[in-house]
Amino acid sequence: MLLNRHLGRLITALSVALVLSFPAHAVETLRVMAWPGYADSDLVKVFEKRFGVRVEVSFVSSDDVLRKKISANQGGDFDVFAANTAEMEYYIAQNLVAPLQLSAIPNIAHQLPRFRDLRVISGITRQEQVFAIPYAYSEIGLIYDRKQFKVAPTSMAAMWDPEYKGRILAFNASSHNFSIASLLLGGSPFQIEDKQFNKVAEHLIALRRNVLTFYTLPEESVQLFGKYSAALLFANYGGQQLKQLRDAGADVAYVIPREGALAWLDCWAVTRGAKNKRLAESWINYTLEPGVSGELTRRHGLSSTIEDSPLVNNSDKLIWLKPVENAQRREALWNHIISGDSPEKFLTP
Repeated sequence: MLLNRHLGRLITALSVALVLSFPAHAVETLRVMAWPGYADSDLVKVFEKRFGVRVEVSFVSSDDVLRKKISANQGGDFDVFAANTAEMEYYIAQNLVAPLQLSAIPNIAHQLPRFRDLRVISGITRQEQVFAIPYAYSEIGLIYDRKQFKVAPTSMAAMWDPEYKGRILAFNASSHNFSIASLLLGGSPFQIEDKQFNKVAEHLIALRRNVLTFYTLPEESVQLFGKYSAALLFANYGGQQLKQLRDAGADVAYVIPREGALAWLDCWAVTRGAKNKRLAESWINYTLEPGVSGELTRRHGLSSTIEDSPLVNNSDKLIWLKPVENAQRREALWNHIISGDSPEKFLTP
């Protein structure tokens, strides 16, 4: 009897421990990889409450980092993420994203006409299948301090101007910087010839020597701009940074350079490793609601696919991002450049 009582207590204790170790109702988690401004906490909470799930948001700071995050574990670490159209071609080619069921995303009806015809948007379809939905876009212009510029800068070449040495903020990304340097040297921004790589890299070395530093996130650029009285900012996040700087009290203006501004179109995609593809598509659909998508502009100054941008004129030249000739080569060279390595160490004779 004594043994039975001990066994009974032991079984009861184990049962209680097992019950406590498992929640009564396991809440499903949606794993989102987003850029700043794409998943504000209050909007995320609305989605969580509506679908009875938990949303785990991770923010990314560059295309290079995003590739590494999504490529790891065959995309299985995240369910849904945002990337520009040029990058999306890579994810499709590597079989890291899943085709979308458009009937599960009815809010595409709210988008501007030029974003609804998915067939003409490069990089998001393959063999009649749609792999990504446009969400936000921006041109990469220049933001300048009106007190330090008597005349507004008209070219990206202003970042190399020795008059403003140590007062320029540039963006820490390999692909964009190589594209700009190549464009200024008279070459293609996205297809740099082998014989031109050294010249482009040398131009970027000159840029590193002229700038104050390279930022990654928009909030970081705003802090640095004010703290060090910067004169010029290469605005990778476009209107988002313009709004943040003005909200912080900076007397700044925005310009599209005469050679044109690189422009990106970010799209939502679902990974092949998504745990619940339908839930991921519901997230995409939710972000396209006017009350949600509209906050991109109202809160962050970004352009959404449901409203026209107030910063771009019809005469402005936009250069939409395309896949580059060799992203790995650009990244490797850029890492040497930003690290301050001597050219002899990494440039071929």
